Amino acid sequence: MAERQRKRNRWLWMLPVLLCAGAMFLPQRYYTAEELGLIRMESAVDADEDGVEDWTDIVAGARSYIATAPHYRSKYYAGGYPDDGLGVCTDVIWQAFRAAGYELKDLVDSDISENREAYPFIQTQDSNIDFRRVRTLDTFFRRHAQVLTNELDDPQQWQGGDIVVFDGGEHIAICSDRRNRHGIPFIIHHGNPIEDAVERDQIRRQEITGHFRWQGQ
Repeated sequence: MAERQRKRNRWLWMLPVLLCAGAMFLPQRYYTAEELGLIRMESAVDADEDGVEDWTDIVAGARSYIATAPHYRSKYYAGGYPDDGLGVCTDVIWQAFRAAGYELKDLVDSDISENREAYPFIQTQDSNIDFRRVRTLDTFFRRHAQVLTNELDDPQQWQGGDIVVFDGGEHIAICSDRRNRHGIPFIIHHGNPIEDAVERDQIRRQEITGHFRWQGQ
């Protein structure tokens, strides 16, 4: 009887955890900007000349990457690019940019080489990993992208393809063109080992410390 009670108590203790984990994978209702009376902005640049402007390409690229279901694990790769189905949050970013016609690794490597004073936290440049570090990307986008508000009180200021940095460089994501009922964008990101890569209404889970919009290079 005591053993049965212990098993029952164990399942009762685990129930909130299981319910929480299950909720992370339930479909979420989303809306378009047009459905909410917001303006969907488009980039004036089409870097890869595919007939689709950059910001739409960036969202599509991020979405295509997470559809491959990469598993979350931080590793170092000779050459820089993961080739084993593993990845971290920064891999969403360069994959999204590649889909729009930009090799983010090359852009970051060049900026570090030519402007070392802008990256004082990098003691020895390493092209195999620098572009996969959030702090490096935060610095790069502050230098080369439009810097926007971190506040979520005006959904119009947030557009699909925007880049968001959290907690001073702990995490990075791409804004989706999907929004919640309040107009706040979903994010496409590689969050942690439990969720892996997702597109969810999760932008409020961490403190926003950077918000950028790519204007082309």
